[in-house]
Amino acid sequence: MESADSLRARIPGWGADLDPADRPSYPREQPGIETGAHWDFPERQPEKWPRERSVEHAFLTPVFGTSTPPAGVSGAIRKYAYKYSEGRAAHWLLLVAADRVDAWEHHVKSLATLRPDNPITETGVLSEFSRQGVRSRFGQKRADVTHQWMDPIIVGGPWLLAAGGLVATFKALRRHRGA
Repeated sequence: MESADSLRARIPGWGADLDPADRPSYPREQPGIETGAHWDFPERQPEKWPRERSVEHAFLTPVFGTSTPPAGVSGAIRKYAYKYSEGRAAHWLLLVAADRVDAWEHHVKSLATLRPDNPITETGVLSEFSRQGVRSRFGQKRADVTHQWMDPIIVGGPWLLAAGGLVATFKALRRHRGA
């Protein structure tokens, strides 16, 4: 068992609540009450590839999610995020940025296939007209009414920019070949 000083040196912020007076539940906390709850430590799930792990913990939890391994630029950002403590904003902001990068990686990958994403059917735009989406926005005190004008720009803007970039690229290639 590591000492409190070695844990404090290894894990940023560790031991901030060691003094009972600093704990949010003090003085209501009553240690030593028997609740009757008991459990056995579960068998460890095998680690198929190196997982991201928090600097606060020496090992992974016995059971963890394994949907897909981190890959590409987004995976590198995720791995870098785990160099920071979970108590720091940098950790969470890097994870959010990795999610956005992952979405763009998948958009680019989709455009390279024979069946690219269809932003009209896959963003729910059609349900605005078939499921009373427009009517539900007025007179209902919805919180999103004030910024709903931005939704088409945020959702459609990147697709329009990508389409414009492709058109400009094809025009430039055509001019280059004709010269």
